[in-house]
Amino acid sequence: MARSLTLFATALMTLSGGALPALAAPATRAVPEIAYSRFTLPNGLTVVVHEDHKAPVVAVSIWYHVGSGDEPKTKTGFAHLFEHLMFSGSENHKGTYFQPFELAGATDMNGTTWFDRTNYFETVPTTALDMALWMESDRMGHLLGAIGQKELDTQRGVVQNEKRQGENRPYGRVDQNILSNTYPANHPYQHDTIGSMADLNAASLADVKQWFHDYYGAANTTLVMAGDITVAQAKEKAAKYFGDIPAGPPVPRQQAWITPLEKSSRGVQHDHVSQPRIYRTWVVPQLGTEDAVLLDIASSVLGGGKTSRLYQRLVYQDKLVDDVSASISPFALAGQFQIQADVKQGVDQAKVEAVIAQELHQFLAEGPTQDELDRVKVGSRASYVRGLEKVGGFSGKAAILAEGQVYRGDPGAYKKDLELADAATVGSVKAMANKWLSKGDYLLTVLPAGKDFNPDTEDAKVVALGTANGRPDVKLPAAGDYSVAKSELDRSTGVPQVNQFPDLSFPKLERGKLKNGIEVVLAQRHTIPVTHIQLLFDAGYAADQGRKLGTASFTTSLMNESTQQLDSVDIAKRKQRLGAITGVGCGLDSCSASLNALNDQLQPSLSLFADIVRNPAFKTEDIERVRGQWLAGIAQEKTQPTGLALRTLPPLLYGAGHAYGIPFTGSGTESAIMSMNATDLAAFQRDWLRPDNVKIMVAGDTTLAQIIPQLDAAFGDWKAPDTAVPKKNVGKVAAQTKPRVFLIDRPDAPQSLILAGLLAPSTKAANNLVLDVANGAFGGSFTSRLNMNLREDKRWAYGAFSFTRDAIGQRPFLMYAPVQTDKTAESASEILKESVALVGNKPLTEQEIDKIKVSNIRGLPGSFESTASVLSAMSEIVQYGRPDDYVQTLKQHTEAIKQPAAEAAIKEVVKPDALTWVIVGDLKKIEQPVRALKLGEVQVIDADGNPVKGGAPRGK
Repeated sequence: MARSLTLFATALMTLSGGALPALAAPATRAVPEIAYSRFTLPNGLTVVVHEDHKAPVVAVSIWYHVGSGDEPKTKTGFAHLFEHLMFSGSENHKGTYFQPFELAGATDMNGTTWFDRTNYFETVPTTALDMALWMESDRMGHLLGAIGQKELDTQRGVVQNEKRQGENRPYGRVDQNILSNTYPANHPYQHDTIGSMADLNAASLADVKQWFHDYYGAANTTLVMAGDITVAQAKEKAAKYFGDIPAGPPVPRQQAWITPLEKSSRGVQHDHVSQPRIYRTWVVPQLGTEDAVLLDIASSVLGGGKTSRLYQRLVYQDKLVDDVSASISPFALAGQFQIQADVKQGVDQAKVEAVIAQELHQFLAEGPTQDELDRVKVGSRASYVRGLEKVGGFSGKAAILAEGQVYRGDPGAYKKDLELADAATVGSVKAMANKWLSKGDYLLTVLPAGKDFNPDTEDAKVVALGTANGRPDVKLPAAGDYSVAKSELDRSTGVPQVNQFPDLSFPKLERGKLKNGIEVVLAQRHTIPVTHIQLLFDAGYAADQGRKLGTASFTTSLMNESTQQLDSVDIAKRKQRLGAITGVGCGLDSCSASLNALNDQLQPSLSLFADIVRNPAFKTEDIERVRGQWLAGIAQEKTQPTGLALRTLPPLLYGAGHAYGIPFTGSGTESAIMSMNATDLAAFQRDWLRPDNVKIMVAGDTTLAQIIPQLDAAFGDWKAPDTAVPKKNVGKVAAQTKPRVFLIDRPDAPQSLILAGLLAPSTKAANNLVLDVANGAFGGSFTSRLNMNLREDKRWAYGAFSFTRDAIGQRPFLMYAPVQTDKTAESASEILKESVALVGNKPLTEQEIDKIKVSNIRGLPGSFESTASVLSAMSEIVQYGRPDDYVQTLKQHTEAIKQPAAEAAIKEVVKPDALTWVIVGDLKKIEQPVRALKLGEVQVIDADGNPVKGGAPRGK
């Protein structure tokens, strides 16, 4: 690991005949601020306000200080079940919670449950804030009259299918095993948040009402409003909508309880996985402690990417694993430190375990180097700065402030963590790692299942830890002198109407050219000191045609590895020092190279980026290492229901001779990847990734006058080869003349994945926007026909949707539903029934179309809050030949869509008699019921789409 001097020397070597500039001085170490105001209503509700007027939106985030850690025995999963019930409507708004928000154009809307909190959040146009607060306060203060047995049974079924969906993924049953073996039986974290099927089945209406009474009072709640709002407005609105809600009873507070294992133990779990995986887990201190901050740094040094010690040793040097990582999960009462490794096929797991132990021992003996510590600090600070751009969502500024207040009583607690990290030394990280990682741990190995595998029997083998002494008593908060205000609000009038909406603010696109003719498109966004750059090449998976399948993706993946002057580790370390993010990859019709750089490091970041794009080395050692990882990835795809479907359906839809008749994962086939060599990669790069086949998009804190000279220095002398850019054969495919059904066996699957495919016109088609609106009503939104049928009505799925995938040629139109195994045939029948009704006796109504139109229009201000979203829109403008003002005119074009046009657009695509079905599930349970439906000719295929012996077609 003592390579930093060599790396710096290498980094300063020549690039295309010129020298890479030396690294600039480190970015300022000042801790970024999220300015806030905090106040408490007389009823105990804590309100935190952050002003950010860059966009006309407000993030509303409401956190209840209760989670699965508060659940008593026999009530596991109840906090999460209750979260779902909160979306079932309230006393003054019957029906799904999502409907008013869809009509108002809400974005980043969701609810989540974790060990110690339940939160609900949405970002709404400023003019819809009253509606959002009315809705949040109505379910907080007026819920139980709207919750009956039907609502409970519906959400119970949805949650159980969420659980099945999680367990249907490879390694999806690991979490409960680890919790059972790392926390004692009487610890709040001894069970996972989703709970057990038995406890979910036993939940009653009485439980619901008691939970609401015990935990959902105002004094146990934090409300954050972040965005286009003032403190004065927030005070008035919080009091108006929440002031009359009772404080609720005092909530007993669980206390931190760190229970490190006294000795190391191990377990084995079998599952339908493609390769063994090793997990080593320690119990460590909780969020907000210096211990957790320093252990986070230790995890990055040990297993935080290519430059980490474990990756260097196990992937690069000894070639024992395909991937390895280390991370910390600090919760409110305790935390977990975990090392995870995917063992290469044929490698002795004991050898991997021994090397991990050796590297850990060396780290505990030496601690990090100063260079390792400095790189981690720069990377974490850069990540934090980027995160400040969004006000809402899962991790925006509202969530940061809420987490600090709920867990630590301080919305600004994030600053303390940043300051602790900044003050970390080699010695302090070493001491903290020794303090906790020299204790006992639990080592779990997950192995591929044999033919006699039974998941129920496997789970029954898990023996949980016994109870432990010393659990601290819960503490009641200090008695509060709470009172409620008399409400002047007449809730009987229903949800406040939103009649005015802010206009979209989207930057005007500016265009320029480099001295070699490369076109540059710029969108200025001066919100954070960061610049995004994307080189968009007309290539993609479709350019694989005539080559080995997977060439596009494999080539661009290798371009991320090394250049003529810098090896893979050199590049990774240099990016860390710069706080830069780069990536090269492909989609269906294009490949792209991207740079996300801090402005004070833009020049050296651009130099490195240009070296990556222009001078890939395609070294043998990189190809062999990535080849092994790639083949493991394909094997992983074949154990995942969605991966299986996306590999097999496109060739069935398009046919073998079409550029799109390939696995849509882009990963290719094992045989193609096995035969790939440096000549193949260099040929693809030469033919497709070249200056006469690229446009450069820039979004962020810069101007055309500033960025053109910088881009010219990096790419202005780039010359195209003499050969012409190849052509892609994206021909037109006729619709199927009859329906077909393809079954893929996935033994023991608790769910079946149903994917039904059709062909739709190109994204460039004139009615693209019309089809998007029509699909929103059919299956593209929460309140769409498909989702309301299979999720909310039947309770057979966690979600069911339809969507298109953008393409220059005909797009795939897909209907997607992961459903419980015993309802596979019934679910397919419902999907067909909805499709037949759509084009027959139940066409889309004007009301359904208008609902999607207003949702899309009113969601525009929140849809382009981040620079990344602006860059994405720019890429689509360039790729699909749209006018520069496309985003600015979306409102008027959407408003112009009428019901007849939407109906015609969806009928052009949805052809029930032309459906190609791929259903992945446990054939011993689903095959005969699916055949009995007579959906079409049935064929059993394998993971590569080949017919399975004995699975001959049997008919319609």
